[in-house]
Amino acid sequence: MMSWGEIMLVSCTELTKYHGDQCILDHVELHIENKDKIGLVGVNGTGKSTLLKIITGKEDCQGKMIYQKDIRINYLPQQPVYDKNDTIMETLQKEIPDVNVFEIKASLGKLGIYDLDEKTGHLSGGQLKRVALAIALVKSCDLLILDEPTNHLDNTMIDYLEKYLMKWNKGLIMVTHDRYFLERVVNRIIEIDHGHIYKYEANYSKYLQLKQQRLENQLHSDHKRRQFLKKELEWVRAGVQARTTKSKDRLQRFEQLSQIKDMEVNGQIELIHTMSRLGKKTIELVHLSKSMQQKKLFDDFSYMFKQHDRIGVLGDNGTGKTTLLNLITGELKPDHGEVIIGDTVRFGYFKQGHDDLPMNKRVIDYIRDISNDFAIQGERLSAKDMLERFLFDAKLQHTLISRLSGGEKRRLYLLRILMMMPNVLVLDEPTNDLDIETLTVLEDYLDDFAGIIITVSHDRYFLDRICDGLFIIQDQQIRYVNGGYSLNLDTTSKKQKEKISDRPIRKNRTQKIQMSYHEKKEFATIEDDIRKLEQKIEELEKQMNDTGDFQEISRLTRSRDEIQQQLDEKNERFLYLLELQDKIDNQ
Repeated sequence: MMSWGEIMLVSCTELTKYHGDQCILDHVELHIENKDKIGLVGVNGTGKSTLLKIITGKEDCQGKMIYQKDIRINYLPQQPVYDKNDTIMETLQKEIPDVNVFEIKASLGKLGIYDLDEKTGHLSGGQLKRVALAIALVKSCDLLILDEPTNHLDNTMIDYLEKYLMKWNKGLIMVTHDRYFLERVVNRIIEIDHGHIYKYEANYSKYLQLKQQRLENQLHSDHKRRQFLKKELEWVRAGVQARTTKSKDRLQRFEQLSQIKDMEVNGQIELIHTMSRLGKKTIELVHLSKSMQQKKLFDDFSYMFKQHDRIGVLGDNGTGKTTLLNLITGELKPDHGEVIIGDTVRFGYFKQGHDDLPMNKRVIDYIRDISNDFAIQGERLSAKDMLERFLFDAKLQHTLISRLSGGEKRRLYLLRILMMMPNVLVLDEPTNDLDIETLTVLEDYLDDFAGIIITVSHDRYFLDRICDGLFIIQDQQIRYVNGGYSLNLDTTSKKQKEKISDRPIRKNRTQKIQMSYHEKKEFATIEDDIRKLEQKIEELEKQMNDTGDFQEISRLTRSRDEIQQQLDEKNERFLYLLELQDKIDNQ
């Protein structure tokens, strides 16, 4: 039941969708209200993007769709398409006829796009996605639909987008694997699993608890049903004649229960726990300097990797993160300095895209090229066995790589790299296109990896989980700091006046960050205060719509603007207190 002030934006009932003979959505019911901030989750291939396209009307389906009258929907697809001959400015004018140039320039600037005369045909996929994101954010709408909005954004941009969406006060539904987004932005999570959807009034951490309860309850019910069927089957086989009403009812009940499918459990990747020995001499960077296209990226950086280092690489887009990985792995040469590689070092380089994949080769042949008789933990596995561990069934194994989804290509690429038995894993945006379940398995594997890990990632949760040190590329310099992403939030900000010391941060600090008594009191009530101000604005806007008196409208407008200013200040204060609480939690 909707609470006061809430409006239904979209209502879907009996929603059914097939891809070939596979049922993606099976008689699904979904309602989106104007205060909903929904995170859509599920393993790769379950139909998350398909559901977003159905809501926007870009894909058809069976079932009933009802929309609020005159609803305005903004949609960010995974891969936006615009006229290649149009400039960015011409694209904006087509997409937003009443475009506010100042506002859209500010939004594009936050996302690293500055030249509005550049033709969209000259933009990379990442730049095109950021243009589309700016359009989706600036264009007026009632419902904002985002498909993987953090892909191709650096950490500074992601922080900006997160704060923007936290203040968003209209309908929002998005597919994202960014678990901090799901924790801090959304108030509902909808999971797609084997054609069904499960709804949780929760952020990410609460969703994990509720999902675990659901699975345990389902397994218990499934077990009870199978035990009951076993007894009923014995009764049926005993030859009891269905002559009485009681016997007929019992047989009918047995038939109905027999037709219920057993609970389907998603398969889970089994990663390969093997690596070659890494000696004491690892990798040494000596006075490293590099420029690209006459632009200096970084200068005079030295570092000696320890045997169990887990290093995250942070920096804005274009600062040289991938270039640094290419220097370390020997794919590029430095302008000055050198990279000294130990004799036992064996790299596994997981690159950003799928450029290295032979698209016209079958999946199984791609893995057979490495080995069809792989020895692991005393067991010998064929290419078929290895692929099954990575959730490639017989049908997928004989499919051309070009026909795989983005997530499946990434999974295949990861399998091949691990089969090469590396002792230094170099990961460039490893979380792109991977669902949360696969990410969790990968993180568990990396926890036990005995070698060196060097990773570029925009996934803040991943960096916090994996890394114990960071290379921060900023102002044409690289600095090393101890700790993961959250412990070094301030060091990644360009606005910070003082540079962080190169000395390691002590783990046991005597001084802890704390909220004052008044801040704690304010934090406990600020969300209620924000809701009350939003309600006042809605009431004033309703009064403005109901009156024709110009002077009264003018008075109400002034009152609304005053309250809007109070609301903006409260929202800014709320963001500050949230960040403060995060720092306290991560001490």
